[in-house]
Amino acid sequence: MTRVRIDLFTSLDGYTSTTDHSPENPMGEDWGRLTAAHLATRTFHERVFGDTSGTGTTGIDDSYAAASFEGVGAEIMGATMFGLHSFPDDPDWKGWWGDQPPFGTPVYVLTHTAPRPSIPMQGGTTFHFRSAAIEDVLAEATQAAGGLDVRVGGGTSTARDFLRAGLVDELHLMVAPILLGRGNRLWDDLPGLELTHQVTTEVAESGTIHVTFTR
Repeated sequence: MTRVRIDLFTSLDGYTSTTDHSPENPMGEDWGRLTAAHLATRTFHERVFGDTSGTGTTGIDDSYAAASFEGVGAEIMGATMFGLHSFPDDPDWKGWWGDQPPFGTPVYVLTHTAPRPSIPMQGGTTFHFRSAAIEDVLAEATQAAGGLDVRVGGGTSTARDFLRAGLVDELHLMVAPILLGRGNRLWDDLPGLELTHQVTTEVAESGTIHVTFTR
């Protein structure tokens, strides 16, 4: 049965992304601090950088990183995660994921600039652009997933939309042991997920707290 899954980074004070966005720091000035443990894993090096040398951490953080790629048949992401805001008027812009993105599945990009032509990439990823309601895009992604899971890749506003609509079966939070005090908050006006989902926690060697909400 297809599940809807989300993996998100957050700080101890509940911020999932930061301010001061720029072409050099498209996810914000503090993004590196939020994601440092995940980016250091062997799985990230292999799946995103194509580095098969064995570089990277192999502990608890890596086990969660590996699990995030398993059993995914389709992806949904917001326009910012694709990178449409970087070159919104360039018809040749194919996002910032490189020639062979790490997804290997159909990816549905939520954007008000749709319709746009789909973009097939190396490695099995095809980007499709949709401006429909998230329920309609999820139905299309579920069909494309062929019985595997649909992963909602973010960013924060996209994740909040799916959480608010009650569409998320599994939310995995990687809580970095840092305090940001600025940025975009995840939980504002979204109370009570622990009432509908089972909660588990595990602390990694890096100090990252992995919190999983499972319906």
